[in-house]
Amino acid sequence: MRRRLVISYLLLMVLVLVALETPLAATLASRETDRIRADRLADATRFASLAGPALRGNVPGPVGGELAAYDELYGIRAAVVDRDGRTVVVSPGWSGGPQTAAALESALVGQQFSAPEAVWPWVDGPLVVAVPINDGGEVLGAVVTATPAAEVRRTVTAWWLLLAGIGLLAVLACVSTAFGLAGWVLRPVTELDAVTHEIAEGDRGARVQHRLGPPELRRLAASFNNMADVVSDVMDRQRAFVAHASHQLRNPLTALRLRVEELGSSLTDPDGLAEHRLALEETDRLARVLDALLTLARAEREENQRITVDAAELAASRVAAWEPLARHRSVTLRLAAEGPAYARTVPTAVDQALDALIDNAVKFSGKQGVVTVTVRHADDGVLLQVADTGPGMTPDQLEQATERFWRAPDAQNVEGAGLGLTIVAVLVDASDGRLTMRPGDRCGLVAEVWFPAPEDGPAIVRPVDPALVRA
Repeated sequence: MRRRLVISYLLLMVLVLVALETPLAATLASRETDRIRADRLADATRFASLAGPALRGNVPGPVGGELAAYDELYGIRAAVVDRDGRTVVVSPGWSGGPQTAAALESALVGQQFSAPEAVWPWVDGPLVVAVPINDGGEVLGAVVTATPAAEVRRTVTAWWLLLAGIGLLAVLACVSTAFGLAGWVLRPVTELDAVTHEIAEGDRGARVQHRLGPPELRRLAASFNNMADVVSDVMDRQRAFVAHASHQLRNPLTALRLRVEELGSSLTDPDGLAEHRLALEETDRLARVLDALLTLARAEREENQRITVDAAELAASRVAAWEPLARHRSVTLRLAAEGPAYARTVPTAVDQALDALIDNAVKFSGKQGVVTVTVRHADDGVLLQVADTGPGMTPDQLEQATERFWRAPDAQNVEGAGLGLTIVAVLVDASDGRLTMRPGDRCGLVAEVWFPAPEDGPAIVRPVDPALVRA
């Protein structure tokens, strides 16, 4: 946009310069030509006053010597002709031509003649002047001079070059001023664009300086800041509500579960014991939902922090943590890593993403299933892949898998809250990574999480591992 503004200012300046300097250049050429023309007319008039004896007695008289000295001194050729157009006296370098013939024809009818009207640098030819020789109102002949115009052309060219230099300086000044003016006008827009990208990337505290640029853009910046404050406040309230609600609900839920457990000791009826067991399972399921909501709120709130971790080491830790559950469900859990794989993520992103993906893989692989966790370098970052041998998902289900509380139709009876993949998507997005899921080559599902590599070397920050909850 700045380039367009500068080009607009420059085009306007060039048009103004053309409109001003073109007539000025023509005026300078005409003025220089008129100056030379006036001198030649004065000289020709003087020669005409001396040409009387030459025309009356057919003798050169003083005009012959004058023309010779004139030609030798100034290089200007001249000639005197009678009323019949016959040459009477000429300078040594005289040579006629179409231009002098036209000049003599006009002068012999009693009119002064000069051509051209203006000497242009690109037009060759002399400056021709002719005046009649009168005697008592009778035209006896004419005097014609042919002045070389090279000097005039050089003078006109010098004036034009001076005008071009002045115009170039004006254009450079215009460009400099235009860049400054465009920068002043567009600085709020540029900053607004940068702040918008910062907010989109997760920095909700970024704001625009509203004291820059024209008043209209300053008002726009102030309105944008107000809008960003309102949106940020609404998001903070929403996340705080989810976190507080989840936290506050855990206390009565814990008390309810204790009371239900105490009731179990007084039940002897088999049906009552079954209902008691189902009630305990429902309280455990509700506790998992609340923990998942707390994890999701915490992940969205911490999206701006970045740490460097060894994804391969964390993957080995999570595989070891899930190995007992996988063995209990007759699922083979394997790890394939290429050694240290450094990634830059938000805190606990790798841990929680692997927890959610391994949990789903083990849960849906079934007995004798195989879950493979792979860590490798890819695309200037680290790729973590969790592949299982379960039923997998259809393309439509893959599109909905990261929606909150979404459950596949054939998984309604499987324990879970429908928030695991949502948490993974939030953590990956906050880490500037990407989450992709696709069907396996033969069966099952392949979930891949990519995190960017650190830009400043493999220094590792080992955060305190919080208690991770299966979503």
